[in-house]
Amino acid sequence: MASSTTPGCPSDQPLTEAERSAAEAARGFMPPDEGLALAAAAALADLSLGPMLEIGGYCGKSACYLGPVAGRADTVLFSVDHHRGSEENQPGWEWHDPDLVDPDLGLMDTLPEFRRTIHEAGLESVVIPIVGESVTVARHWTTPLSLLFIDGGHGVEPASNDYEWWMPHVAPGGLLVIHDVFPDPADGGRPPYENIYLPALASGRFQQRSVTGSLRVLQHY
Repeated sequence: MASSTTPGCPSDQPLTEAERSAAEAARGFMPPDEGLALAAAAALADLSLGPMLEIGGYCGKSACYLGPVAGRADTVLFSVDHHRGSEENQPGWEWHDPDLVDPDLGLMDTLPEFRRTIHEAGLESVVIPIVGESVTVARHWTTPLSLLFIDGGHGVEPASNDYEWWMPHVAPGGLLVIHDVFPDPADGGRPPYENIYLPALASGRFQQRSVTGSLRVLQHY
């Protein structure tokens, strides 16, 4: 990974045109430039350190950016999500999508859409969904990670938990990638910035490597 902090995508072509089209077509909230920056970070990471893992799979969009890179490196991406939707996905909130509600249970269920997305992208052998609460999975996780992507619940408690429980699993030399980091409160919610990004920098274990929109790439050193 490059040693300087530079704005923008750290690599120009981390995905093929077909892979990029599949990722951009998937349901989700990540802008294309940030998705490509995520893929580029993975392409420049030392994936021999361990598998990649994302927190917050939603409908599979970010997995479509990371999965092809994992496949080419002969590793895998674990995607952790309870698939009941984050706080901001619930009825009455801005990012609620009624199409993702299980009509029998009356609860959000993004797992069918996630699986469909991964199947259509040809990534079922590379992207491994783990259906469960982030903290519950982390308590039993023992494998070092080459890249950890945090894009789970954006409330104070879930953001803090994702950082505190998963950050120790990033291998030395590995990457911590955080989405929806907004230093200016006028741009978006605070927890990814205040409860993940700032603590990571203050820990003395991570150094910022790139900035693309709200995406931050940090390296464990």
